[in-house]
Amino acid sequence: MSTSTETVTNTGSANGVGSSPQRPDGTIKVRGEFAYSSDLWHEDMLWGATLRSPHPYARIEGIDITEALKVPGVYAVLTHEDVPGLNLYGLEHQDQPVLAVDVVRYQGEPVAIVAADHPETARRAMDRIVVGYQVLEPVVDAELAVAGEGAELHPGGNVVRHVPIRRGDQDAHAEVVVTGSYQVGMQDQAFLGPESGLAVPAEDGGVDLYVATQWLHVDQQQIVAALGLPADKVRLTLGGVGGAFGGREDLSIQVHACLLALHTGKPVKMVYNREESFYGHVHRHPGTLHYEHGADRDGRLVYVKARIYLDGGAYASSTGAVVANAATLGVGPYDVPNVSIDCWGTYTNNPPCGAMRGFGAVQAGFAYESQMDKLADACGLNPVEVRVRNAMSEGTVMPTGQVVDSAAPVAELLRRVQRKPLPADRAGDADLRTLPGGVSNTTHGEGVVRGVGYAVGIKNICFSEGFDDYSTARVRLQVIGGEPAATVHTAACEVGQGLVTVMQQIVRTELGVEQVTIQPMDTTIGNAGSTSASRQTYVTGGAVRAASLAVRTALFTHAERKLGAAAGQLSVTGGKLVCSHDGVLADLVDVLGTEVLDETVQWRHRPTEALDPETGQGTAHVQYGFAAHRAVVDVDTELGLVKVVALDCAQDVGKAMNPQAVLGQIQGGSAQGLGLAVMEEIQTVGGKIRNPSFTDYLIPTVLDMPPMSIDVLELADPHAPYGLRGIGEPPTISSTPAIVAAIRAATGKALTRVPVRPEHLTGT
Repeated sequence: MSTSTETVTNTGSANGVGSSPQRPDGTIKVRGEFAYSSDLWHEDMLWGATLRSPHPYARIEGIDITEALKVPGVYAVLTHEDVPGLNLYGLEHQDQPVLAVDVVRYQGEPVAIVAADHPETARRAMDRIVVGYQVLEPVVDAELAVAGEGAELHPGGNVVRHVPIRRGDQDAHAEVVVTGSYQVGMQDQAFLGPESGLAVPAEDGGVDLYVATQWLHVDQQQIVAALGLPADKVRLTLGGVGGAFGGREDLSIQVHACLLALHTGKPVKMVYNREESFYGHVHRHPGTLHYEHGADRDGRLVYVKARIYLDGGAYASSTGAVVANAATLGVGPYDVPNVSIDCWGTYTNNPPCGAMRGFGAVQAGFAYESQMDKLADACGLNPVEVRVRNAMSEGTVMPTGQVVDSAAPVAELLRRVQRKPLPADRAGDADLRTLPGGVSNTTHGEGVVRGVGYAVGIKNICFSEGFDDYSTARVRLQVIGGEPAATVHTAACEVGQGLVTVMQQIVRTELGVEQVTIQPMDTTIGNAGSTSASRQTYVTGGAVRAASLAVRTALFTHAERKLGAAAGQLSVTGGKLVCSHDGVLADLVDVLGTEVLDETVQWRHRPTEALDPETGQGTAHVQYGFAAHRAVVDVDTELGLVKVVALDCAQDVGKAMNPQAVLGQIQGGSAQGLGLAVMEEIQTVGGKIRNPSFTDYLIPTVLDMPPMSIDVLELADPHAPYGLRGIGEPPTISSTPAIVAAIRAATGKALTRVPVRPEHLTGT
């Protein structure tokens, strides 16, 4: 790793910023002792269940709950008539009913909820609810939805948002022109911990909800609107989260569990099974993307034109923001003088789609990187050279007119993965497990060919378009058990990414104490925003650092009064107060005594601005992240099977706050990119999901993931805390097109759709 240029002022802990301390939740998770939200339990609790629509689009003609209420052990059966407040919610648009009223718009839409003394009793009662449906013709094609064909699913039409990007000469011509149409399938976040939570009615008439989520305060805002209660009567605490990747930003069980708890006066637990989870959360937007790239004979881009259609499904969720990302990042990490992009997000009767790792940049990345390979072929260049010739760098002007004002080492990332040694050629007597299909003994190497592919991607970091993106953190320093100790309180959701560890590292660095406790995340402190957009280390890390600095300032002021030392000459390290002139002055324990230093800070990154609605111009993004991959694959052309042999990566992270966690994020993001490339897709026909299970929806296992050689660059962003750069999403963007490029190189097939299926490789 190269070194960040920002100086870390206090490095008084071996487990501070830049180290890889043991995660406080690591051992108990490995041992199976960690309490996930689905493990929650309360004395005398009930179990909740949800009745869902079997139809993608239908009018509700009646709901009869009479027989369900007769089942022994049933405490409540609720419909839309029992929602006391607003029966609509949504992240960007309040367009989704808590419980369906007169129409259902997707298969799996909640129609009624049940509470009973046993989960099987709740399901039996649910089966006795009679719903009359008039089945309607579903809208399932996003392009046709934009064209106005089919039923109008919401007032105002079926376009959620259209984002145009216009820069430069819209009539530019080029010597070399390549075109292509591409499709990206619907990917699922496939987190292993299903949706779950426990709602407990309170004596004050409110409710306490313990839930696996990504954004406590936005959940709270939507819940109080539905319940008709003030915010102080609805208190949320984060339960143990078994993965998220965007799929927990929207509500699932939250309002339903609270409604049942308040109606029955008893605690209510809800846990989805795996099939219900596929219906109960949003997915990655499937997309159709039409591109045209124009370049000179040397392969330098003159213009890019694109039309992008993203299927948002039945409700808006975060479609508007996903559309903006796909549009603003639609040319990739390249310097393009002339750009014309139109991106639409639509309503259909397919499953709702929203946030997933990569958030719009994944769909665009597959298309523009496929185009760059086409351009390389047309210009007689290798795939790395054509990318390097067009690579953006610091100072490049984006298609939105925004100037990239920090490191953008696109060319260096590409050269690094290009220079990595290639894996050895397969030996004739190689272990069958190294072959595509080999573990099933379906091949002994006949028809297996190898290919190499490259890709690079760009992702915005943090929230964009003028959103008031901030986090609140409280840091307290005091003596506990004879040792100086700090406590951190935020509402930032730990979803498995290691945020609790990073917050500890920051406090250790700034306050020089080893003992740092992270309080449970809840809504008794101010908003921390969502655990998404690769933003929590940046924004909540920034807030924790700012609060720690405020505590440190208070500590030095206290020490100045107590010891007579000049505050400007003080630092803290290893639990001791140090003077730049006189060395160690005192132990923190003695300086603090009974004093408790407590500071709460609300911290914001630099502002962004909304896009111009006509041209898409504006400083919309806080920061950009970049990653490049080289993939090596073996393809059995007779069976249509693919084995990814190597998947090497180079990524700039600004500052490796926790080097081991950085590698884990890059590996995990690359695994999800591999899944989209060759196996992961929610398949729908007429709006109905065909494969809502881990039997039929396949995700990569340890046997599918190849060795990864990873280069981590640390080119500090001067605008960010410690110079860091969000890292969770960029690897997902470039891994998919790199793998598909390698498959193309091996087979000569065009491969314009992901995931690549066996029939795409064996057909003519």
